[in-house]
Amino acid sequence: MSEAVVTLETPKEIQRVPLVTNERSLSWITDKVSVIVEAPTPLWWWLAFLPCSLIALFGLACIGYQISNGVGVWGENKTVGWAWDITNFVFWIGIGHAGTLISAILFLTRQKWRTSINRAAEAMTLFAVICAGIFPGIHVGRVWMAWYLAPLPNSYGIWPNFRSPLLWDVFAVSTYFTVSVLFWYTGLIPDLASLRDRAKSRVKKFIYGIFALGWRGSNRQWRHYEMAYLLLAGLSTPLVLSVHSVVSFDFATSILPGWHTTIFPPYFVAGAIFGGFAMVLTILFPARLLYPQLDDMVTRQHVDKMAKIILLTGSIVGYAYLMELFIAYYGANKFELFTFLEARVGVHGKGWYNWAYYTMMFCNVISPQIFWSKWARSNYIVVFIVCMFVNVGMWFERFVIIVTSLAQDFLPSSWHHYHPSWVEIWTFIGTFGIFLSLFLLFMRFLPMICAFEVKAVTPAADPHLHPHTAKEGHH
Repeated sequence: MSEAVVTLETPKEIQRVPLVTNERSLSWITDKVSVIVEAPTPLWWWLAFLPCSLIALFGLACIGYQISNGVGVWGENKTVGWAWDITNFVFWIGIGHAGTLISAILFLTRQKWRTSINRAAEAMTLFAVICAGIFPGIHVGRVWMAWYLAPLPNSYGIWPNFRSPLLWDVFAVSTYFTVSVLFWYTGLIPDLASLRDRAKSRVKKFIYGIFALGWRGSNRQWRHYEMAYLLLAGLSTPLVLSVHSVVSFDFATSILPGWHTTIFPPYFVAGAIFGGFAMVLTILFPARLLYPQLDDMVTRQHVDKMAKIILLTGSIVGYAYLMELFIAYYGANKFELFTFLEARVGVHGKGWYNWAYYTMMFCNVISPQIFWSKWARSNYIVVFIVCMFVNVGMWFERFVIIVTSLAQDFLPSSWHHYHPSWVEIWTFIGTFGIFLSLFLLFMRFLPMICAFEVKAVTPAADPHLHPHTAKEGHH
């Protein structure tokens, strides 16, 4: 008498949505990720890369023009000594936060949905920090003296002022960039080895072989890899919180109304994560459109979770904006009251940049609130539009903080309007060209999806899977 075989199934209402849809096999994931790199360069890539590279070159030409002629070619004046240069620096540093957060913090908290988006986000971090690093070097005027920022012995006996938050920026950003590069490259090694093994030409096999560092996928190598990745994730996590906190100290340690406030560090960190996630979605949507095979790996679930994070961090940023206004009112300092209620809000219509403040409030506080609706989070067009609003709003946030506080400070006799020059505008546009050109090169020559991590979250990788289902998943 044969025994009856009972198969237990998880009830539908508590089943988790799969992170890779359509029950794709492990070999399918390897093929679809690798073919992006292995296939001939598509026409659309050239149509995107050539304009971006030309814009980047023009931006670099503007930087050369500014260095050769001095900062007088910018629109800054005696009153507004900081403007688009520091605004753009803080904007790009903020964008660079999402990559390390997705990789490090979500890795440490065992959030498996990060696996499809972490590598593109990490690459975005590196390119954003490169764009950010341009501005501190050129805004001081004498870029060839930038090496004085490092505490190196020199014949003039000049040493950096370690009490200056501008110097803290140098150490924080350079450390963040170094750790982010190591973190990104470490995660690439197993997939570079896959490309090496699949390469048809000797040149590609040789180049990928060099960067794969002799990876063979042995148990010993995986053990060392996982330990190194965990240590780098642990090192990166405090950097996510510290880097933008240090950037906020540029303002918070001053005595200027609108700047010297203790809410800046957490407010800047929340804003950086907010803007960073919006930029991740901004670049992932076109990538999914151009590579349809990514649809099964970057799913609606990923977009939904990132939209929820944008809603959360946008609400934190909105709370910070309102708290600034309340503290200015509660503190009853007439200079703080003027900066927040007149120069920014324009209670009596005296503010020069009210339009910028209200643009910031709409883009950063009001527009993300639509994500309370599940319909909005699942509609790609709505999500993309909101992300574009957030990108614009986060730039205006930095502009409002910097320019409104400087243009109308303590003495009305020293007030001065600020208008950007064409050099500033094109330098900023040029950084977008640099960012997009680097990202297109990354998409073309390196795997933009972390294939081995995506495989680990598929049903086929589950050791407890029913044998019949496992066989289907591996075929």
